[in-house]
Amino acid sequence: MIEKLYKLKQQQINQQVLLKQQSLSKIEEIEEELHITHTSYHQATLDVMGAISDFRVLQIHKETMKEHMIKLNQKKANLKKQVEYYDSIIIGLNRESEQFNYILQEDKKKQLQKILKDEEIIASEYMQAKYIQNKKGSNVW
Repeated sequence: MIEKLYKLKQQQINQQVLLKQQSLSKIEEIEEELHITHTSYHQATLDVMGAISDFRVLQIHKETMKEHMIKLNQKKANLKKQVEYYDSIIIGLNRESEQFNYILQEDKKKQLQKILKDEEIIASEYMQAKYIQNKKGSNVW
């Protein structure tokens, strides 16, 4: 039973690590998109003789990119919180897993001690039987 619980905790740990890795990959994707948006924001320009309406369109475009970067930063912050949450869950599951592992190791030690004790009893009985046979064999004369 304890072994099943231990294996369950290990599976839960693996699942949480997988979820954490997915969140980290999403953060990485967001950082790449932020870099691209940031670069295009600073490189957006107009022709030298552009019309006033072109300047207005450029301004609207830059404001849109700013809003997009703000939304991406918010998503990134939320994902970082999610990663911290997964870290705390993983730590808790590791503690529980270690406790079950300790119990399993103690059970194995007890079983080994029981086997050794049983073997000692069997060896002792064998020696007593051998001694008794030798006593009977020497009294026959």
